[in-house]
Amino acid sequence: MPDDLILIVEDEPSIAEVVGLYLKRAGYGVIFAQDGIEAQDKIETKSPNLIVMDLMLPIIDGFELTRWLRARDDTPIIMLTARRDEVDRIAGLEMGADDYILKPFSPQEVVSRVRAVLRRTNPKPGESGEQPLEFPSMTIDPQTRLVTIDGREIVLTAKEFDTLWLLAQHPRQVFTRNHVLERVWGISDYIDPSTVTVHIRRLREKIEPNPSEPQHLITVWGVGYKFEP
Repeated sequence: MPDDLILIVEDEPSIAEVVGLYLKRAGYGVIFAQDGIEAQDKIETKSPNLIVMDLMLPIIDGFELTRWLRARDDTPIIMLTARRDEVDRIAGLEMGADDYILKPFSPQEVVSRVRAVLRRTNPKPGESGEQPLEFPSMTIDPQTRLVTIDGREIVLTAKEFDTLWLLAQHPRQVFTRNHVLERVWGISDYIDPSTVTVHIRRLREKIEPNPSEPQHLITVWGVGYKFEP
């Protein structure tokens, strides 16, 4: 039974109550915050394992809260948003959100997304049984979920690591964006393919010497992406 603590940041009590009920039934511990200030206090005092966050919050909105949290640590974030504007969703991902769910949604979908993100973020020791990938200047370790380049540790979010791991496991194989969504997010029908583009861009900024001229994460125009070792 899961024992992770989930922080729900939502100013609509009815939504928070239903999501919290489903998460509790799934075995998770649940705490609540109704605005960004209260959320910051809960994050600092309770150290939740994952945050389910509404984008439109009073006092400090979801964008600002995500920016604040990412400057502090890499606690996974799932955004809840009624905004269907692609620009807003991409902005959330650019700031470091791991996933987003559009309102209205099924509470069970939230549970499934929480479970998937935590599984990727907190793998049990020895769970995967896979060995690190060694490249001339880069090491990718699935057990510790660490990436090192020339001996320097690179901090990646859960989805960034999973995207890199997928591509690096299959050097020079081209993956479409929908294929990446299916393998990394576990679903492709309800997520904008531009999500993959955002994560590739963020990965390049972290692992490429010159992100505008990538050496490892290569775009195959009209098809998708590949990892060049």
